[in-house]
Amino acid sequence: MNAPTVLLAGGGTAGHVSPLLATAAKIRELDPEAEVLALGTADGLEADLVPAAGLELATIEKVPFPRRPNGAALRFPARFGGSLREVRALMKDRGVGAVCGFGGYVCPPAYLASASARIPRLIHEANRRPGLANRLGARGAAAVLTAFEHTPLPGARRIGMPMREGIAALDRAARRTDAVRSFGLDPERPVLLVTGGSLGAQHLNEVVVRSAETVLAHGGQILHVTGRGKTEVGAALADRDGYQLVEYVSAMEDAYAAADLAVTRSGAGTVSELTAVGLPAVFVPLPVGNGEQALNGQEVVSAGGALMISDADLDEQVMTGTILPLLSDPERLRAMSEASRAFGITDAAERLAGLVLAAAHRG
Repeated sequence: MNAPTVLLAGGGTAGHVSPLLATAAKIRELDPEAEVLALGTADGLEADLVPAAGLELATIEKVPFPRRPNGAALRFPARFGGSLREVRALMKDRGVGAVCGFGGYVCPPAYLASASARIPRLIHEANRRPGLANRLGARGAAAVLTAFEHTPLPGARRIGMPMREGIAALDRAARRTDAVRSFGLDPERPVLLVTGGSLGAQHLNEVVVRSAETVLAHGGQILHVTGRGKTEVGAALADRDGYQLVEYVSAMEDAYAAADLAVTRSGAGTVSELTAVGLPAVFVPLPVGNGEQALNGQEVVSAGGALMISDADLDEQVMTGTILPLLSDPERLRAMSEASRAFGITDAAERLAGLVLAAAHRG
């Protein structure tokens, strides 16, 4: 049997690129002879992250669907047609046997090209509220896989979120002591992880800084991940015992292992990772956009694995009156951890990789 060639399409945001990379790693693990090609743009996160992972990246122009009649709308057909022809030629030249899309601007031409060439396509949707690209591509797909239940796509089946092996295989209890010490904190005291993601969240940052002295005075510790270039928000606390200020953590499994409770946004990747490792959380959904972050965390909250507080309601009183008592309640945290882990899925990357390889061999 010839080694298959698969095309993984997605980009623009970490929510598309991270599961793509995790799936690619598993494909190469399951079939070292398989050729894995990623499709993205030259200005998305994938432009750096895909080559850094040792994957080949083919790029096409970013052509957003027009949302109003203007000059861009008039130019759209020609620009989109050009991208479609490029992808068709790429698939033919490389003998692509299956396409798997994760969302983003590059997916519509990949989906249409695969349909015209009768190449099986699979779709992975990370959010409870699917994006336009995957809504368009789901019909006629060989498989539609999702990170969450009740994602409104035809034939959708939940398999979870593909994630790095370091997170999927994390044993928090076994790693906790070493992880806490690696951040210069005390393993005997509970640790609150606060993070708004790689770009940070200004309101979260400001509230935790204003509440930090009270949390520390009551025996808690804070691992504050501010986001790149935003550590100045907590500079006045940088020397306080029990408060660790960092702008970015390259291996988030270390932060998850160190923490007893997390205060985070509820992006699809974050929710999936927290539930995979069983880390209790307080979700503070991004207050802008289409409301998908609140949807992403809804079922975990209902299951008892997390709380949800709106960004507008998060203040010092909530930090010290709700979150601090929770941090100081090991029995409740233990119950939340069990509920969170029961919701989480750790083998999504392997399952999706297997489906993609099977489709490529059939194709």
